[in-house]
Amino acid sequence: MNNPAATAATSLSPGAILLIQLALALGGFAIGTGEFAIMGLMPNVAADLGVSEPQVGHVISAYALGVVVGAPTLALLGARLPRRVLLLLLMGCFALGNFASALAPGYEPLLIFRFIAGLPHGAYFGIAMLVAASMAPPHKRAKAVSRVLAGLTVAILIGNPLATWLGQFMSWRYAFALVGIIAITTIAMVAIFLPADPNEQRSSPKGELRAFNRAPIWLALGIGAIGFAGMFCVFSYMAPTLLHVTQVGPGWIPLAMGVFGAGCIVGNSAGGWLFDRLRLRAVAWILAWSTLVLLVFPFAAHSLWTILPAIFAIGTMIALGPALQTHLMDVATGAQTLAAASNHAAFNLANALGPWLGGLAISAGMSWTVTGYIGAITAIAGLALFAWAWKVQQRNVRN
Repeated sequence: MNNPAATAATSLSPGAILLIQLALALGGFAIGTGEFAIMGLMPNVAADLGVSEPQVGHVISAYALGVVVGAPTLALLGARLPRRVLLLLLMGCFALGNFASALAPGYEPLLIFRFIAGLPHGAYFGIAMLVAASMAPPHKRAKAVSRVLAGLTVAILIGNPLATWLGQFMSWRYAFALVGIIAITTIAMVAIFLPADPNEQRSSPKGELRAFNRAPIWLALGIGAIGFAGMFCVFSYMAPTLLHVTQVGPGWIPLAMGVFGAGCIVGNSAGGWLFDRLRLRAVAWILAWSTLVLLVFPFAAHSLWTILPAIFAIGTMIALGPALQTHLMDVATGAQTLAAASNHAAFNLANALGPWLGGLAISAGMSWTVTGYIGAITAIAGLALFAWAWKVQQRNVRN
């Protein structure tokens, strides 16, 4: 397979590459903090806006749907732009969306502003990961991808608990303002450290669309959209689960978010490591593990000392991210930009599907812990899609 973007970046020194990866990861940190902060502040947002907690779940889904719409659309519209310029524009749009969210006068405007903030999410990650992968040898691409995703996992470990604490101490609005400031800092770092490459090959929107329409790509996206929904189903309602089922005080919520983030860091590294060794088979192992931890969660939720390890285990499910992202680089020849961005659209379709399914069950009178069982069903559905994808891959190898 051709390296995704063999540009002049590959001639940079290791120190320069590290600074570029740090700048790209900071953007992931901003996006991760902005995406997940509202989950820890669900009770606060509900009380301030006078809506129910499942309605705040719809705000989460609005952001996720923004990613689903924006990832392929912005990736295609920006296909002819230099990647450096596109990254700057995408992060600028993300900053504006979060500042607007901080100033939202009510529930409906907040829905709109979260949708807008989600639009650049997938395209940013897709482009950032292609840039990172272009600087790594083929057998270390998954590791390079996981380094950019590390910004997202560190956001869950540090940024999200910090935003939750800030929102509880002052107002949830300050959490989104903080995200906007981090996004502005990312713009400055990318502008300084990522050099323009006059020899960069530009993709054609029509060419990407033609190359995109292949079964291995759609199956990989389907695995992410469905198999990953369980993590979001549980995580989106973690704060009310802690309050109403585990029956701990609000002060435990930031700690639980940090535990989840620690699980994400372990899972992110494990996902890249597994895929570099097992290739597509790593996806099956990750989905099987996800099914197990999701089934255990409802039983663990009744005690603080069992729910915290369960939350850590739920966080490790993010291992699916670098594994599927790198697999798409293998199968999406000719549609690298669109496929990389669409992977994040798929994951955020999962972010919309998980809270929506969980909210339906909770609104119907079921326990907060039903999210674990719903999540397990989606992980099993992801395994079924994997079996299909494996069959297609083996047939292509034989041919």
